[in-house]
Amino acid sequence: MIETDNTMMIQKFEGLQIKKLVKNDEFEILSISLEKGAKFPAHESPKDAHLIVMEGHITFYIEKNTIGLKSQQKISFSKNTEHWVEALQDSKFLIIR
Repeated sequence: MIETDNTMMIQKFEGLQIKKLVKNDEFEILSISLEKGAKFPAHESPKDAHLIVMEGHITFYIEKNTIGLKSQQKISFSKNTEHWVEALQDSKFLIIR
């Protein structure tokens, strides 16, 4: 099966936007867009996760660490670890967990 999807391309920068791209028994992929200055509030992932910045510049806060991430950078983190994100520019990123 071949399938195309334009969700990430048309996802707007209006506050926090979360779109589920894929979900199956093994993993899920979320597309997140954050308007400059918007925050993805503190939360925990139910699974180990990978965050890949597609566009923009974000600050990722985890375990008392502040990590700046720009387009095409990735960070991995463990499940059940509180974290949050702030957009320094209009930004889009993927969460794979």
